[in-house]
Amino acid sequence: MRRSPPVEAYQFEALGTRCGLYAVGLSHDRLLEGERWTVRMGARLTRFSPDSELSNFNASTGRWVEISLELEALLRESLHAFETSRSLVNVAVLPSMIGIGYTKPLASEQPVTTVTEMRPTPALPDVLEVRRGVARLEPGAGIDLGGIAKGWMADRLCEALGPNAVANIGGDLRAGGLGPDGAGWPVGLAGMTVLMRDQGAATSSVRRRRWGGLHHLIDPRTGAPARTGLEEVSVVAASGVEAETIAKTALLLGPEVAPVYCAASALAWWLST
Repeated sequence: MRRSPPVEAYQFEALGTRCGLYAVGLSHDRLLEGERWTVRMGARLTRFSPDSELSNFNASTGRWVEISLELEALLRESLHAFETSRSLVNVAVLPSMIGIGYTKPLASEQPVTTVTEMRPTPALPDVLEVRRGVARLEPGAGIDLGGIAKGWMADRLCEALGPNAVANIGGDLRAGGLGPDGAGWPVGLAGMTVLMRDQGAATSSVRRRRWGGLHHLIDPRTGAPARTGLEEVSVVAASGVEAETIAKTALLLGPEVAPVYCAASALAWWLST
């Protein structure tokens, strides 16, 4: 009887969420390296630390500033997500996040529910410009990379771990290779297990990160927490960051349009009202 090769697994906390790395044929030390990279990137990309690279960029509005290769890649990915999502995935929602009191990680402190006047989020290309090695934000704008960063990091980690691995960053994940027994990696989505090979998955939900009748998912059309009739969308796509973009777009489109959109954009999907 043929035995499946052993899977090295490691779970840890980073970016205020649960993360997991799984690989066939890798040492535990390689997974630890993945954790260290995740923690370092999370510290650079968080909006909650005034000393992070993202916070420094948000504080530099009105002028061109130098940025790292990683932040440049993420800002370009964000512009791409804005374009492919019909402008619904818009990382320029930071002013709205602050407006609803989401100024600190939910794990550390419950936000104070102080809703200010909500305004539609400006189109991302109108407030963000990116050139090689530099970027510029319009005055009054602010970036929250959120799920885009998690999907992007999952993709990068999976590639770094080798040809047969999974990287899960808070539910945004990328599965590479055939899995431990050649049938694919078993991944739990929407209450079921699916087998994934060289694919990404993500879930967008308004059921978590809630306080005082509010939640964290901003609808850029209004600048307020989304109320579309959908509560959760899970999708499988070609990559983690693509799955994140599709899932959030579908949730914001609502139950009437989301099935058509997912049929055209995702490899598999599950909608919950």
